[in-house]
Amino acid sequence: MTATPADAIGEHTTTAMLDVRRLQKIYQSKDRSVEAVRELTFTVGAGEFVCIVGPSGAGKTTLLKCIAGLLGATSGEVVLQGNPVTGPPAGMAVVFQEYGRSLFPWMTVRQNVELPLKEKRVAKAQRRRLVDDALAAVGLAEVHDSHPWQLSGGMQQRVAIARAVAYEPNILLMDEPFAAVDAQTRADLEDLVLTLWKRLGVTILFVTHDIDESVYLGQRVIVLSNSPTVVLEEVPIDLPGDRDQLTTRSQARFTELRARIYARIQEAKKGRRAAV
Repeated sequence: MTATPADAIGEHTTTAMLDVRRLQKIYQSKDRSVEAVRELTFTVGAGEFVCIVGPSGAGKTTLLKCIAGLLGATSGEVVLQGNPVTGPPAGMAVVFQEYGRSLFPWMTVRQNVELPLKEKRVAKAQRRRLVDDALAAVGLAEVHDSHPWQLSGGMQQRVAIARAVAYEPNILLMDEPFAAVDAQTRADLEDLVLTLWKRLGVTILFVTHDIDESVYLGQRVIVLSNSPTVVLEEVPIDLPGDRDQLTTRSQARFTELRARIYARIQEAKKGRRAAV
């Protein structure tokens, strides 16, 4: 994967990595149907960091599963690098909120990170290099022989991130990955992801319920309506490229952007929707 570091987090790229086109998802059961996502359309540029926020129950996880090819859409399509997504794509990695369930407790940290590379049939010498680099990048090189149950929650999530990084994806999907850790660990992991994004040039689509987190991390924030979900607004985040937890969050512009997104989510909760 060729690194394309972003000099300014607010800059947009022009090449589309991901196109979500009029995506609809209806859950059918014997006695009823529920429309979770309604004709949802947006684009993510190559190398871009985009956050998605919305009210609880807005279908954010459903959307991410459709994008990842883990859930079939009712209508519309997801296109990754010009190819329709009909199953889990080879160039995509996903980091979930429930990191504990995604790690195998009987395997060491190294074995957990290496597993997808084995399934990908990567040569042994290259696997070792990729795993070493990924563990070093997330600060876990010294605990590579430990098991996940021996680590803190934040360190376990670093293992999950290392596994995704080692896979060398073109796009990384993250589904509320820091929701289950404490505030201090969350801040550390946010900064880790920003550092990795700048270093690797990977495209990131990051789902979160935390408005402040979306403004801190993203180049752009997509605000979803209540279910059935449409895009209410796409908010460009025009903050300086170099961000840190104290300086960035204390800026007046950060507060303005946070308030704008918060207001839109409150509208969504009251049932106001974008025209489709």
